[in-house]
Amino acid sequence: MNREISSTTRLMMCGLAIAINIVLGIVMAAIKFPVYLDTIGTIFIAVYFGPWYGAAVGGLTNFLTALLYGMTDMPFMLVNIAIGLVIGFLFRKIKFTFLNVLIAGIIVGIVAPVIGTPIGIAVYGGLTGTVSDVAVIWLKQSGASIFTASFLPKLANNLIDKIGSCFIIFLLVKAMPGTLKPECWIRKRAEA
Repeated sequence: MNREISSTTRLMMCGLAIAINIVLGIVMAAIKFPVYLDTIGTIFIAVYFGPWYGAAVGGLTNFLTALLYGMTDMPFMLVNIAIGLVIGFLFRKIKFTFLNVLIAGIIVGIVAPVIGTPIGIAVYGGLTGTVSDVAVIWLKQSGASIFTASFLPKLANNLIDKIGSCFIIFLLVKAMPGTLKPECWIRKRAEA
């Protein structure tokens, strides 16, 4: 970014990102929508401040959600932390372009179910309580292993969710004033 952000502002932005993650996660779970939107704040902070801030926001999101709604969400902290780390490290090395945002969305769309599926099987028996459970049950009854039956619908959901979340952040950053854009955006413009 073009100006230094104070530690107070940084913490405030991280807190806001955690709140956005929690609220969107709760709303999507309440309407049983197969897209989560519970990592938008993590992705934003990882792009803006880097992998360690992104991981902290991701981890604290699940920690607070577990405290508020039950400890079954705690193990999924690993997924949100991984998303913060992957996005943060990616955009420390690559330009923040439309194509790179798509690639980043695909990468975290694959990483999330790879980590989350074994957790989901251990915690919920592979089901999520959404409409995608129909696919899980159908795949399981068709002879697929519990991992495969749970992983494939989660992969589809996560690709849509993470690519969409990354593009929402891309559009948000694109709309921000130049003095507030993260370094990966400024680096993109300077090298163009």
